[in-house]
Amino acid sequence: MRTHPLRPRWLLALAMMFATVSAQEKRIVFTGPSGPYSVGRWKRDWPGCEWEDGVKEGNLSLVEREGQFRLRVDYRLGEIGPEKNGAGWRFPIGRRETAELRYTVRFSKGFDWVKGGKLPGLCGGPANVSGGRPADGTNGFSSRLMWRKEGRGEAYLYHKNQPERYGDQVPFPKDFRFPEETDLHVRMRVTMNDPGKGNGVLRVWIRPGEGEECELIHRTDLEWRSVAHFGIDSLYFETFHGGSDETWAPAKPSHAEFADFVVGE
Repeated sequence: MRTHPLRPRWLLALAMMFATVSAQEKRIVFTGPSGPYSVGRWKRDWPGCEWEDGVKEGNLSLVEREGQFRLRVDYRLGEIGPEKNGAGWRFPIGRRETAELRYTVRFSKGFDWVKGGKLPGLCGGPANVSGGRPADGTNGFSSRLMWRKEGRGEAYLYHKNQPERYGDQVPFPKDFRFPEETDLHVRMRVTMNDPGKGNGVLRVWIRPGEGEECELIHRTDLEWRSVAHFGIDSLYFETFHGGSDETWAPAKPSHAEFADFVVGE
């Protein structure tokens, strides 16, 4: 029988800590070459997804910027929604009570904001609560971001106490605008509530380029769920114009680049 020398307890504890961090963190890295983003490449980069919108329709490609490959979404003119206008899928990350999503987004010059559109976030539960399918406390939740008219921003939430059929809008500060042709480093942190209590947390920060990070949303009163059988379980990649009708559709070419996706705790 092979034997191993005894290791100091602190070394074992450190090894266990790094193993835990590695297991908890999910990172998406895009590899070249540049060109169309096929369903096969999507499956390789986002394993475990049960569905996708916009990939087979040809709305995505890989581009290289300053030595880094990025996922580019071209928003189709005159269309809305993830399938016809942009893209969407739900990437499993394992069940968590707290999760922090980080990613980079860059809007093209002259981006057509129209009335608004969706950006990636986090979600969980047995159903996809979005698109007018409201959360009831047992079927799931979602927390995404939106751009709005003239580049304004907000968080867009489906939670137990949402006031209407569609998502609850939590606006960014009035002076905020999404800039064009600038890398925006997004950080979203969600903590689930204790069932029966309104103590769920949502925090959102954005850092433009090499500038200072600014906290835009800090809520500690959310009731994401009324039961304990689900938590945060997915990175909800969705980006598209819309909205429920064609008045949200872009009239001029617009695209966004995405990179640096990391989910941790």
